[in-house]
Amino acid sequence: MTHRLFEGKQHASSYFKYRISPDHVIQQVLDFLEKQKGRPFELAVDVGCGSGQGTVLLAKHFTSVVGTDVSPAQVEMALQHAKEPNITYRQCVAEELPFADGSVDLMTAMSAFHWFDRPRFLREAHRVLKPRGCLALLNYTVDMELSHPDCCSDTLNQVCKEFYAALHPYRSPHLGASSIELYREAFGSIPYPDKEWHECVWVKKPMPLSSYMGLVESFSSYQALLREDPQKATGLSQDICHRLMSIMKVTSAETEVVVAVKYFYLLACKPQEA
Repeated sequence: MTHRLFEGKQHASSYFKYRISPDHVIQQVLDFLEKQKGRPFELAVDVGCGSGQGTVLLAKHFTSVVGTDVSPAQVEMALQHAKEPNITYRQCVAEELPFADGSVDLMTAMSAFHWFDRPRFLREAHRVLKPRGCLALLNYTVDMELSHPDCCSDTLNQVCKEFYAALHPYRSPHLGASSIELYREAFGSIPYPDKEWHECVWVKKPMPLSSYMGLVESFSSYQALLREDPQKATGLSQDICHRLMSIMKVTSAETEVVVAVKYFYLLACKPQEA
């Protein structure tokens, strides 16, 4: 079954506010779909859409886009920020999608596939994809990197690594030692001949240091620590933030940094005669 860890309204709000959208990676997905299937691009489905940051990136390329999520709070957040007239949102589990057989041109799951019942989801994706329709599963590693002018990035990122290491014991056992291995396993299990694996794709985004802290605090591991020991979680976050500010020689957490996120993803095209 799908693991439900992003249910609360406050967590959904943080998810919307801080998560980094994979703009560059989406273009690679669309290029793959163009090469394998060609136009028209009619229906895209973004499964585990969260608050919709990735879903909106698909809107201008498809006649219709549907974002689905198991969490009512995430769907509510997505609806609050919905502006594109061709996007709709549905609450449902990833393994039982409300779409007809062979009806979907592109199915995406952005930083979500690892929470699904993965074999069931892959069977469901096969059912709803059109012949030559494509599946794109995207995620990023936790080892994000920071940079700031006139500051040693290595020193900054050593503190970041300590932050990630402190959260590691609170990581969901469902994810195993590394989520990238779950995606590699899925890539190997998908029987389609036309498929691609990509990793070490860096996406960089400038943001205030406070937003970087908010991004890490939106991780399931930090949320698990927050539930277990709110004082410890808050103290850890404050200590890390103060240490980063000290290295940067600044007094405000609103100082801009550049956050680099390392994406990996798989692309697969359903055969014509599947």
